[in-house]
Amino acid sequence: MNTLSYSPPIKPNFDHKPGLMTAIIFVALLIGGLAFTAISLMNDVTNTGVKTTTILPYILLGVALLIALGFEFVNGFHDTANAVATVIYTHSLPPNFAVVWSGFFNFLGVLFSSGVVAFGIISLLPVELILQVGSGAGFAMVFALLIAAILWNLGTWLLGLPASSSHTLIGSIIGVGVANALMHGRTGTSGVDWAQATKVGYSLLLSPMIGFVFAALLLLALKAFVKNKELYAEPKGNKPPPVWIRGLLILTCTGVSFAHGSNDGQKGMGLIMLILVGTVPMAYALNRAMPVDQMTQFVAVAQVTQQSLVKIAPAAAPAEPRQVISDYIRTKEYNANVLPALAALTGQIGSQVKEYGTFDRVPSESVGNVRNDMYLTSEAIRLIDKDKAVSFDEDTKKNVTAFKKEIDASTKFIPLWVKVAVAIALGLGTMVGWKRIVVTVGEKIGKTHLTYAQGASAELVAMSMIGAADMYGLPVSTTHVLSSGVAGTMAANKSGLQWSTIKSLLTAWVLTLPMAMLLSGSLYWLFTYLF
Repeated sequence: MNTLSYSPPIKPNFDHKPGLMTAIIFVALLIGGLAFTAISLMNDVTNTGVKTTTILPYILLGVALLIALGFEFVNGFHDTANAVATVIYTHSLPPNFAVVWSGFFNFLGVLFSSGVVAFGIISLLPVELILQVGSGAGFAMVFALLIAAILWNLGTWLLGLPASSSHTLIGSIIGVGVANALMHGRTGTSGVDWAQATKVGYSLLLSPMIGFVFAALLLLALKAFVKNKELYAEPKGNKPPPVWIRGLLILTCTGVSFAHGSNDGQKGMGLIMLILVGTVPMAYALNRAMPVDQMTQFVAVAQVTQQSLVKIAPAAAPAEPRQVISDYIRTKEYNANVLPALAALTGQIGSQVKEYGTFDRVPSESVGNVRNDMYLTSEAIRLIDKDKAVSFDEDTKKNVTAFKKEIDASTKFIPLWVKVAVAIALGLGTMVGWKRIVVTVGEKIGKTHLTYAQGASAELVAMSMIGAADMYGLPVSTTHVLSSGVAGTMAANKSGLQWSTIKSLLTAWVLTLPMAMLLSGSLYWLFTYLF
């Protein structure tokens, strides 16, 4: 090598502080977001016409919302490195500009998200707590799992470890479920929907492995088909890469930021909706925006579905159909009473909706029961669809599926202001405290400086995987996918891995689930007595 022409890569300048105008814009957005949230919430509650004699539920609501948005804020700065490390260490974008750019596209990702992941997360929670989310136990559940997730995220951030916010939240949910079961004299295994937890677990387990392999294969493919040597060389000094490479790296950074917002933002949305349903059910338990003509369709589908179920299960309905369905969802044990109970519950829902005409007219004392009946019916249909003990003919299956779709449209909705609040929290969080984990991803995974091809390969794989997971309603870890992708490119390039960092990452990955479970379970036990 000609040492006179060699210019070693220069580390990014992290010492440049944001200007006064940036700080003013940040504070303005923060205050504006909180004000918009408060005004929207007040308007929704006022429009229901419900008056209360105590402000305690609203105090709890405010605290719960702040904690939920705090989780998304911490999630933002904890996961920033996943999107910006590659563009910063290849000098494609200056550090401060990169995090603002990433924060903006995280914001957009949340706004345009589907909501499927949000309600997939909720389905992991114990059914009895979801049905009583407005009770003391319900608040204890929400506070415990959110505070546990925040504590673990902050702890791993302080150590500069790219642990997974998704992994942490799932562990917190499982911990609450297990603790709730044990506190009610049941085995810990009965407190969680393990089929759904296993599905989520596979996505969290396999995603880093796939990220490692696919990023390595993509780098090798680039080497085979693209012969531009600049692509595989370390950056020279602090010189930006060629225009086309820089554009590719910025594009992948943008894609990962958008996908991260779309996937991770939904977790906070789902929990906020759970909080809102528990504290102000008149405003949020049922979708009050559904038009009258859709209500007519709802009633018709309910009647047809009930008739189909009665036809294949003509036995008399049990005295307590709701309890039968609740037990089935909790235990996953099918018995001869399940279908008659489901038929009865379907009929009750259809009759109630027909009587009231629109969700706006459902009396405040009935809203919770109507919503709970819909939730139980939807979850029972989801489980029956996978239960080998039950087989529907084609018409019945079609009717049941259509009814579930109607129910979900009535209960699984996210108001615009919730999306905006979460988007602002996640976007602003992205711009704070990002340096620790950026340094770990950029400097401490491989033994050599990140090349342009390595950065692009890791980001492309992360962007594609998170986008696909979002389509299928699966929560994946942006952190695990990206950091394992960087490690994969280092291995494929024979650059060498810093095993001390890899061991730390693996330790965090292994400990996250049990520690989050322990934290949330302990907090839930404590909070049930406080509430």
